[in-house]
Amino acid sequence: MEVIDGHEVLIGTIPMKDAATMSGLEMMQGICAGRLPGPSICVAMNFRMLEVEEGAVTFAGTPNDGVMNPIGTVHGGWAATILDSALACCVHTLCPVGYASTSIDLKVNFVRPILPTTGRFFAKGSVIHPGRQIATSQATLTDENGKLYAHGVQACSIFKIPV
Repeated sequence: MEVIDGHEVLIGTIPMKDAATMSGLEMMQGICAGRLPGPSICVAMNFRMLEVEEGAVTFAGTPNDGVMNPIGTVHGGWAATILDSALACCVHTLCPVGYASTSIDLKVNFVRPILPTTGRFFAKGSVIHPGRQIATSQATLTDENGKLYAHGVQACSIFKIPV
């Protein structure tokens, strides 16, 4: 267990043979509820999945000292990573049993700088197009007051899990 964004979270990987036995929604719900391990990137970046439903997810996190750039603002990579997680995971919720998804592109627009004092952020992702082989999604990154800091779009490849 690791503490992420003030909550204890199970961290690790899900073996492909196990992932192939559940739908993407079941997997994401298991991670969100703590029944299945979440990815270790969440520890490094201090964010976690907060909510999940079919075609939509929300991540919450607070940038820590390990994600600052040389001038003391939060590195754009932190925003891109939490957005990538929301964008990819919302698509993954639509994968049937035996299938998974992976990002094939990512476009992020940074609207304003993120300061270390800004606080907690929310990345909300939703599917735009649920294709059989390629799906697209969109996400926003906002602070606790709903102020927009970044937004992005992504395409994901849907593939049969090789087991």
